[in-house]
Amino acid sequence: MSGSPPVLVRVRTTGALVAERVFGEDSLRLLYGPPAGRLLERLLVSRPLFSRLYGLPKRLARSRRDIPRFVASLGIDPAEAELPLDAYHSLDDFFTRRLAPGVRPIDRDPASLVSPGDGRLLVLRLESDGALTIKGCRISLPELLGDPVAARRYQGGTAFLLRLAPADYHRFHFPDDGVAGPPLALPGPLHSVHPIARAAGAPSLRNQRHVTSLASAAFGRVALVEVGALAVGTIIQTFVPGPIKRGQEKGYFRFGGSTIVVLGEPGRIVPDPDLVAASAAGLETLVAVGTRIGRSGPG
Repeated sequence: MSGSPPVLVRVRTTGALVAERVFGEDSLRLLYGPPAGRLLERLLVSRPLFSRLYGLPKRLARSRRDIPRFVASLGIDPAEAELPLDAYHSLDDFFTRRLAPGVRPIDRDPASLVSPGDGRLLVLRLESDGALTIKGCRISLPELLGDPVAARRYQGGTAFLLRLAPADYHRFHFPDDGVAGPPLALPGPLHSVHPIARAAGAPSLRNQRHVTSLASAAFGRVALVEVGALAVGTIIQTFVPGPIKRGQEKGYFRFGGSTIVVLGEPGRIVPDPDLVAASAAGLETLVAVGTRIGRSGPG
């Protein structure tokens, strides 16, 4: 809404703070602001059916005419896309686009944990009592993962929260080599994952989500959690459980914003210092898929 302070994010390559272009910002502030908006959000908008219905028109061929305006309004670089804009069949088809070869080189250092996607990253220390707390939202690890036994291994460990905005590339990838188990789908609502919503108390980490366990030689057991969000009706997994490679595509989100959570066992991942410092200051950092976000620890 007019007069609201901008949402600032840190550019990792320069350290500069920039105002994020928020897709549908006025609607977001309305839904997570006045009581009438909060009531509408709780009774209708956060229900999964709403997001599915919202996404359907974005998959129709006529929505392809909206692609140039979507690209221009959010500052997306069309040269990074795998195909020319007029080759996409719908807005959702463009939203789930692959990138052109070589656009996102993968860090191949075996001691590096790489970002699973493009987005805005926060680093958090997992509490010793087995909870993850982010401004406005607290969730226990057993609830987040849907597995109390698996959750115990991450108590006191590290969490990376990668928030994908509508402008971002919306495919996600494996952060290291290893063996991936089958994904576990957990039900839930579809609240916004944006800081505006989280600051208003939206329980974003309780949204619909998929949980995958990755056994990594360098980092031990890593939990990968894809969290759906408002206007994201579907999370698609494209990988086959078993041996996987760092940077390999894992899946993608359909239209809307979303979040990826990476959980590491205590001592197994040392987050990069710049990300830790920015997170301590309450700032998300813009990172690119395949770039290093941490290194292997002593275990």
